[in-house]
Formats: sequence, C-alpha cells, structure tokens
Amino acid sequence: MSRVLAVDDTRALRNMLADCLKRGGHDVLLASDGVEALEQLREHRPDMVITDLNMPKMNGLEFIEAARKEPAGQSLPMLLLTTETAQELKDRAKQVRATGWLTKPFDPDQILGLVDQLA
Repeated sequence: MSRVLAVDDTRALRNMLADCLKRGGHDVLLASDGVEALEQLREHRPDMVITDLNMPKMNGLEFIEAARKEPAGQSLPMLLLTTETAQELKDRAKQVRATGWLTKPFDPDQILGLVDQLA
C-alpha cells in the first residue's frame, strides 16, 4: 500500500480521486493547492503525487518545480491531472520533471494502474 498525495482545488474532484485511490488500497493525503501540497509533502512524505495543473496560489507546475527542490520530492513520482492539452504546457511539465500527464475526466483503472506501477 502506498501513500498518495492528491492535489486539486475542486473538492468534488479531490474526493473522486481519493475514493478511487482508497478503493485501490492506498492511503490518501489531500491538498487544495500547491502551497498546501508542499506542506503535506514535507510533513507526510507521500510515495507519489497526483496534482491538478490550474489552481490558485501555486499551480501544479509551480508545485512540482518547488517539490523537486525538497529532499522528499526529488525522485518522487508526480503526475499532472488536467483538462489542458497545450503542447507548451506539456513541454513545461517535462522541464519541471513531471513523471506523467493525465487528462480529465480520469479513468479510475488507469489511475490505479499508474499508481501501482510508479509508487
């Protein structure tokens, strides 16, 4: 069982993601933006992060970039979950060393498969 940090500013999506992960047997930590996610990363050291891209305070790309500078985040698998498809955003995700890019609405089986594979 792994500990997954799910980050999204939309409560309904955060809850859907948490339910999916819990059904897959994982512990779930939740955060509503990148600032809160960094605090969770430092305090709880998750095995993996799934983060939204567009959020207030600190977006998913900014969060991943900041997390990569933390000891707990240097080699952590981090997936972006977003409705965005622009190539420049995907290029930026590569620059900040995001592990992968998933599109919303998400497929629970795909998410669980990736978590099992990466965490």
